[in-house]
Amino acid sequence: MKSYFHTSMIFFTLLLVSGLFISLFICIAFVSPGKPEVLRDKNGEIIEGSISEKVFVSIGGVKQGMFIRSKNIENPVLLFLHGGPGFPNYFLFEKFNPGLEDYYTVCYWEQRGGGLSYTPEVTVESMTLEQLTSDAIEVTNYLRKRFGKDRVFIMAWSGGTTIALPAVAKNPELFYAYIAMGQITDQCKSERMAYDFMLSQYAESKDRRSVKALRKYNGLKSESDLISFYNSSTRDKLMHESGIGTMRSMRSVLKGVFLPVWTCRAYTLKEKCNIWKSKIFFLPRTNLKTETLMTDFTEAYPKIDVPIYFISGKYDLTVNIHLSNDYYHSICAPVKRFYTFETAAHGPLFEDPERFSEILEKDILYLEKSFGR
Repeated sequence: MKSYFHTSMIFFTLLLVSGLFISLFICIAFVSPGKPEVLRDKNGEIIEGSISEKVFVSIGGVKQGMFIRSKNIENPVLLFLHGGPGFPNYFLFEKFNPGLEDYYTVCYWEQRGGGLSYTPEVTVESMTLEQLTSDAIEVTNYLRKRFGKDRVFIMAWSGGTTIALPAVAKNPELFYAYIAMGQITDQCKSERMAYDFMLSQYAESKDRRSVKALRKYNGLKSESDLISFYNSSTRDKLMHESGIGTMRSMRSVLKGVFLPVWTCRAYTLKEKCNIWKSKIFFLPRTNLKTETLMTDFTEAYPKIDVPIYFISGKYDLTVNIHLSNDYYHSICAPVKRFYTFETAAHGPLFEDPERFSEILEKDILYLEKSFGR
């Protein structure tokens, strides 16, 4: 009788704790103001001359959304291009607060078909790297006009580099510099290198389940196997578990990505739903990932007429650091630098924001002064 009572109490306690956790999560996820937090000083006062807003603009003929934030709107403008492709990551900026707004007026544009820019107006056929590049140039011109700047800085992460690179190559006169975190080069090679690394690591640790999951893709020998692997949840799961994914310490997609999206206060509930609706139902129907895989960006863009800054994590195999470094050495640019973050994987900005800030202050921001405001 006592044993039964004890077991019942444990079960009831677990049920209660689980219920409280679920209720707390629902409250956080569903009760969102739907706008970015204002920027405050050390005393909690709103900083004079700051800006923090969500904006919707017609870009490429469709309504597209962006967050614009700065502690001083007189600062140089930075256009940030997220990766994915098509999967915005503003939630990481809200979670980790790496402080780009200390130096720039930052535009976190959410590309057509994803996040704030998910709308039935966007067709599958319009989702091409060429169209996204055109959109990026149009957003750049919107920012130049709005903030009275001749040029802006452009920073791209991962899949965003496939858009930023051609944008800068086609219109160098619009940009002070190009900052690339996880520059994509030949993603076919990168995927095969990551696959071989994980297969070796999991075989060595005798993780039969993971080895079996990887071997379903037949060593990525065929193009169809490669595309299937690139689009798979297996790839994301095992990359994160092996420390070569978004961040070295982010070993779970559920905790590191899924939950932070739902708890991000800058989005309304509908916008959060749209992020996942786009990722699960819309983006897989586009050809963006295949186009990314099948393009050798090192051959397509051997020369860039603005200063370039490549930033990679030592453990980044999501976009292979060695391939990015090889491209850096071969590309022709008026100024170029390559930075390796020794403790990071795919997200150095979030993994070591202090060093990132130092690079911005000492190596990059002087360019804006040299051109003049």
